Amino acid sequence: IMLLTDPEIESSLLISSDEGATYQKYRLNFYIQSLLFHPKQEDWILAYSQDQKLYSSAEFGRRWQLIQEGVVPNRFYWSVMGSNKEPDLVHLEARTVDGHSHYLTCRMQNCTEANRNQPFPGYIDPDSLIVQDHYVFVQLTSGGRPHYYVSYRRNAFAQMKLPKYALPKDMHVISTDENQVFAAVQEWNQNDTYNLYISDTRGVYFTLALENVQSSRGPEGNIMIDLYEVAGIKGMFLANKKIDNQVKTFITYNKGRDWRLLQAPDTDLRGDPVHCLLPYCSLHLHLKVSENPYTSGIIASKDTAPSIIVASGNIGSELSDTDISMFVSSDAGNTWRQIFEEEHSVLYLDQGGVLVAMKHTSLPIRHLWLSFDEGRSWSKYSFTSIPLFVDGVLGEPGEETLIMTVFGHFSHRSEWQLVKVDYKSIFDRRCAEEDYRPWQLHSQGEACIMGAKRIYKKRKSERKCMQGKYAGAMESEPCVCTEADFDCDYGYERHSNGQCLPAFWFNPSSLSKDCSLGQSYLNSTGYRKVVSNNCTDGVREQYTAKPQKCPGKAPRGLRIVTADGRLTAEQGHNVTLMVQLEEGDVQRTLIQVDFGDGIAVSYVNLSSTEDGIKHVYQNVGIFRVTVQVDNSLGSDSAVLYLHVTCPLEHVHLSLPFVTTKNKEVNATAVLWPSQVGTLTYVWWYGNNTEPLITLEGSISFRFTSEGMNTITVQVSAGNAILQDTKTIAVYEEFRSLRLSFSPNLDDYNPDIPEWRRDIGRVIKKSLVEATGVPGQHILVAVLPGLPTTAELFVLPYQDPAGENKRSADDLEQISELLIHKLNQNSVHFELKPGVRVFVHAAHLTAAPLVDLTPTHSGSAMLMLLSVVFVGLAVFVIYKFKRRVALPSPPSPSTQPGDSSLRLQRARHATPPSTPKRGSAGAQYAI
Repeated sequence: IMLLTDPEIESSLLISSDEGATYQKYRLNFYIQSLLFHPKQEDWILAYSQDQKLYSSAEFGRRWQLIQEGVVPNRFYWSVMGSNKEPDLVHLEARTVDGHSHYLTCRMQNCTEANRNQPFPGYIDPDSLIVQDHYVFVQLTSGGRPHYYVSYRRNAFAQMKLPKYALPKDMHVISTDENQVFAAVQEWNQNDTYNLYISDTRGVYFTLALENVQSSRGPEGNIMIDLYEVAGIKGMFLANKKIDNQVKTFITYNKGRDWRLLQAPDTDLRGDPVHCLLPYCSLHLHLKVSENPYTSGIIASKDTAPSIIVASGNIGSELSDTDISMFVSSDAGNTWRQIFEEEHSVLYLDQGGVLVAMKHTSLPIRHLWLSFDEGRSWSKYSFTSIPLFVDGVLGEPGEETLIMTVFGHFSHRSEWQLVKVDYKSIFDRRCAEEDYRPWQLHSQGEACIMGAKRIYKKRKSERKCMQGKYAGAMESEPCVCTEADFDCDYGYERHSNGQCLPAFWFNPSSLSKDCSLGQSYLNSTGYRKVVSNNCTDGVREQYTAKPQKCPGKAPRGLRIVTADGRLTAEQGHNVTLMVQLEEGDVQRTLIQVDFGDGIAVSYVNLSSTEDGIKHVYQNVGIFRVTVQVDNSLGSDSAVLYLHVTCPLEHVHLSLPFVTTKNKEVNATAVLWPSQVGTLTYVWWYGNNTEPLITLEGSISFRFTSEGMNTITVQVSAGNAILQDTKTIAVYEEFRSLRLSFSPNLDDYNPDIPEWRRDIGRVIKKSLVEATGVPGQHILVAVLPGLPTTAELFVLPYQDPAGENKRSADDLEQISELLIHKLNQNSVHFELKPGVRVFVHAAHLTAAPLVDLTPTHSGSAMLMLLSVVFVGLAVFVIYKFKRRVALPSPPSPSTQPGDSSLRLQRARHATPPSTPKRGSAGAQYAI
């Protein structure tokens, strides 16, 4: 016995090996969300944690080992005996860090990176892996359409083939019993119904079994199909089909080959006759199965009681949610009897020899009902002296169980109560051979079902004995094959005369195109025997596909397409090309493929390209892919133009920080990477102008008025759209100065836009505090790259009323004041405690060339300084012009005694240099 502790208190397991007499606690370092026990090895367990990790234990939970992280909930499975060689193999769907899913397999105790396998190449759709019996299913969506793939007995995956125009939106695997797949498919024109399809043995080719089966959503939003597989009788299903907005219940005994309505009971519970005439009136059943293991569903059947079906439903023209009664069939759905007028939970005991019914009610109860004759008569028993609110009923496991446990509570505030009911005292002996009678399975008198006559042994209704292991014993005799044992093959449809004829979209001769001259293929007759049908002789030879020699044909109808149907590929990534040929000898054919980038390959037969031809393009552009196919009877060729692109990762809009009115300005979208294929550029000037669309990454424009203007560029590359926005200041004139900083600032520069924007704000604040110049006159733009530099702009601020606008002389005075403070190391800021950064004008020497303090004056000093200034400037320009980027020389209006080479009476600002990889443009504070 294993118990899990409350995870809100602790994460532990309590394990008992002596039927609960003693327990030992084992602490866990993870929180269990669900457990999956091995179907054969009782000590092997998989545990799924709340943080999406999968663990395994080979010691019944006493010790755990991590298998895989990022596992999708409920998408992990144990190996299936007969399909997997290793019993400890685990199938799982894992999610990568970027959100993709893939299908992995590994051993439970050795799931390292090197020992994991990926049976399905590439990614799959999230939450799509199903491992069931001999089949593995995955889904892959491309071009907006889901595609479904199946692996039978762990062989290579093949795409599942539905009728050409089914165009599925959704698919659910209903059953994989008897080496065949029963699937519910919602097609493009369906909303609340699904079509049932049944496959061949490999699960590849599907044919229609029943249309418009009702569906609904469960309590957790999951899709529930109104289809029920009757236990104990292979090929028998019940389905609720929607016809003209009415839901009716149908039954099949041959896996959907034929369906019919249910015959209503002849009398009701009181013995009064029921007037119900097919097809206008019939019995309709609710086919929901309880997901709670402690409560029975509204329909039930058991493998060990193959003829007994208990369900809730109603009699009439359609299924109803009102006036619900309980019905039982003891002859596998041929006839039905009403047993209760209200819904009950029904439990099977003693191989169906005892039926226990308990009323569905929100009130407390103390009685239950027992039937020993397959529901024909019922006896009332008391199972508790105090009325109990019943929460669930659980039958003990085992072939001969006669014990059931009822659990609930006496009041809404009381603890749970468990009542164990043992029925062994009712029987005084075991059943002997003479207590049984033969019963033949049939469908409305037709004894041959699924190609065989089956005779079961049933206990005589008047004998009250315990069945034990006699129940379920059976004899089987094969029948002669008739047309009823055959379904329509893939690509064929059944017409009103019962014949299977090719669908309008299907070309029967296409089956021969996948074989070569000298080989043979199976030429379909339009029929295929229902899987698991055991009939012999009769029309079997006539309806079975015949081997036929492959005809020799010249290549015709050659096409080359990408695997996902798109005409684009990504640089540096695999693109898979598919070669398709309508006719031709696939084995004796030479295929030559030229990828258009200087690389070509050849194949000696078409079958070697079935999985596609993979190629990696190293450059972007439009490439002409050609394929030529030759055999001894002729040749054919095809061309595909493939657009190879590179994902656009970053866009930076490069333009000046400040410009002058009516001056032409260039804006350039700088891309990373620079070569990404064909792009579209959309430009906005502000938010209230009509955008301009171009195929070029640069534009020119003028601003006719002063102020702040926003420029935005959007770059469209395939499905990706990236955007960058910059603000540019427009004035009639301005001054600019390059700033440098003490070297310690470089140690803290991550070279990202946010940091540059914040530092620009700090520099501006420091300048305002050091000089007293109003902040409206100052704009600081920190430039990308190292060493850290910035551009200081002195602007002619004008108040909102349009008055008090600064003149050119005012700008000159502000500029001289700023230079004076910068040269005197008066501008500084504290980056962090203990780290002080000084701001300098970007001179070529550390000390100021001109001391602007009032203590130095006089014409002699001015003359000397002017000569030194000009001489130094000429020398430095000559010496360092290739090593240091200098601004334009001073304009002719520069007065003798100007103290900086950097200060300009500029009409426009020099655009910043192209940013380094991964960095955005300069940020400024204004």
